Amino acid sequence: MAMSTPANSVLGELTPESFLADYWQKKPLLIRNAIPGFSTPISPDELAGLACETETECRLILERDGPEPWTVEYGPFTEERFSHLPQTHWTLLVQECNKYIPELAALMEHFDFIPSWRVDDVMVSYAPDQGSVGPHTDQYDVFLLQGLGTRRWQISNDPVNAANLVPNLDLRIMRDFKVSEEWILAPGDMLYLPPGVAHYGVALEDCITLSVGFRAPAHGDIIAGFADDIASNLDDEQRYADPDLSLPQHPGEISAEALTKIHEIIQSATNDAQAMDHWFGRFITESRTGDSVVRPDQQLGSKQFLSQLQKHGGLQRSEYARFAFIRQTDSCMLFIDGQEYPLAKELAFAAPLLCDYRQYQYDMLAEKLSIKDFTSLLTELYNAGYVSFIE
Repeated sequence: MAMSTPANSVLGELTPESFLADYWQKKPLLIRNAIPGFSTPISPDELAGLACETETECRLILERDGPEPWTVEYGPFTEERFSHLPQTHWTLLVQECNKYIPELAALMEHFDFIPSWRVDDVMVSYAPDQGSVGPHTDQYDVFLLQGLGTRRWQISNDPVNAANLVPNLDLRIMRDFKVSEEWILAPGDMLYLPPGVAHYGVALEDCITLSVGFRAPAHGDIIAGFADDIASNLDDEQRYADPDLSLPQHPGEISAEALTKIHEIIQSATNDAQAMDHWFGRFITESRTGDSVVRPDQQLGSKQFLSQLQKHGGLQRSEYARFAFIRQTDSCMLFIDGQEYPLAKELAFAAPLLCDYRQYQYDMLAEKLSIKDFTSLLTELYNAGYVSFIE
């Protein structure tokens, strides 16, 4: 049965099933009026203010007027820096704006046809006339939603190779860019780009673009991360041993018998599928930047928590914590911010409930609040800072 397009879909006439089959990680897609009536929930001045905060990850890119073309400056910045910028040809980029702007956190709900553990963040960029980050490629999927002004997007179907990159830059700017297709996006329009597609966006006036990016861990990071996790749990007394050693013909030769033992050591340590599942759940929900949640000033017991929950009318997830879960035969593993919460069969319902939504109205929870373990779990998550009361 084909999936119906949900009410909050940003896919236009496409069903989520059709998008995933025909476009996801395959080819670009332009969606006109993806969010009808949409306008940016953050102004240029507010974005500049965010870029002055110590905790934000942000960059200024100057195509001109820097020490060299395509100069990159890293924030946080001072207010004075913004008063000395040129009139054109620069861009401000601020990562993880969904942490600071509730409307941008809610924007992610439009993309629930992609597993949420794949979501990275909502980056917001501001550029005056002719501002750009140059022709380049990314190694992740991205939806580019226009929020203010107009931007021209061009893509190239030519393969990208290292020889075509401008040398000695912090950015991977392409030297030659042959345009295959071109569009001008207005507020509410959106362009989807799969990994590796060369693209070039240029502001045609004061312009804000929202980039919803998706995580794509490198194979090296996955393997190294799992190997580190395995190694941290091994006993130092576990050592290579060869009590059956025979006299070598050549002292410098690594024998077939020795190599077999090495293979067995590595395979026995890495051939545990359950350990791999547990590790990946923790790994993929860890904070990308290392930012931590803020615990509440007062720790609550379950009775106090229930009283406050009813008073406030619901809970909301912290945007500083990632949520995901893995089903097992008769239980469930809930992962939050790199932490693991094993849930027995009777409590397994809590995992999809907590992971599928960013806000939980009291009516959504009321029926289950009589379950002691569920109330204890919510109280624990509140005290850890992973959820808070709706204000």
